[in-house]
Amino acid sequence: MPHRYFTAEVGNGRAALNGTDAHHLADVMRAKIGENVILCDAHAVEYVGTITSIQPGRVEFTVTEGYPSAAEPSVEVTLFAGYPKLGKLEDTIRHSVELGVTNVVPFFSRYCVAAPKKEEAKNERYCRVAVEAAKQCGRGILPTVELPLPDFNAVCDRFKDYDLVLFFYECGGVSLRKVFNKEPGNRAKRIAVVTGSEGGFAAEEAARAAECGAVTVGLGPRILRCETAPLAVLSAVMTLTGNLE
Repeated sequence: MPHRYFTAEVGNGRAALNGTDAHHLADVMRAKIGENVILCDAHAVEYVGTITSIQPGRVEFTVTEGYPSAAEPSVEVTLFAGYPKLGKLEDTIRHSVELGVTNVVPFFSRYCVAAPKKEEAKNERYCRVAVEAAKQCGRGILPTVELPLPDFNAVCDRFKDYDLVLFFYECGGVSLRKVFNKEPGNRAKRIAVVTGSEGGFAAEEAARAAECGAVTVGLGPRILRCETAPLAVLSAVMTLTGNLE
């Protein structure tokens, strides 16, 4: 399978890679003129690129006409994830990107064990994790990872941006399948899913989520770990929206 790279420098039948991606293709993969790669413009359009020139820090291509990426789901899903401890967020980001998430937004809440520390530097690492996961699994866009929100009120303030907000509460809620079997769940295109940290959610946070329009959803009779819940949730949402069949 051809290697996959993202570039903004594509158009008029030509494209180019610069910097670290060019170095990786030319020096690590030892690509040759005439070889093909898959180039993505980060907007779910892909191209077959044929290498025409290899220079220090730059590789140039001719490209085919763009075609829609088959890897992108029909829904845009944002994961709001309670900030976990011990570096678990990297795995959550990696696996969420593989499952089709568009955006990951960590947040701190009342019962978070982790505390904010050097978040700007961490975010650079998290964004690299998302990019590498997108390349590995064949995504047509580059999912984003935001800096963490400071509290749960800041999370609730974002709910107005979505067609459907699913708040997954350890104390239970409605069936996820029922949500997608009726309006507005079966029409939602922009979906937010909210999962907690190790400590779960305070009762007042659950009440606030409902007040701001979230649907409180349960995940069955077992309590899932904070790193397991997002993967279960995203798998279920992608399946129920016809994107994981």
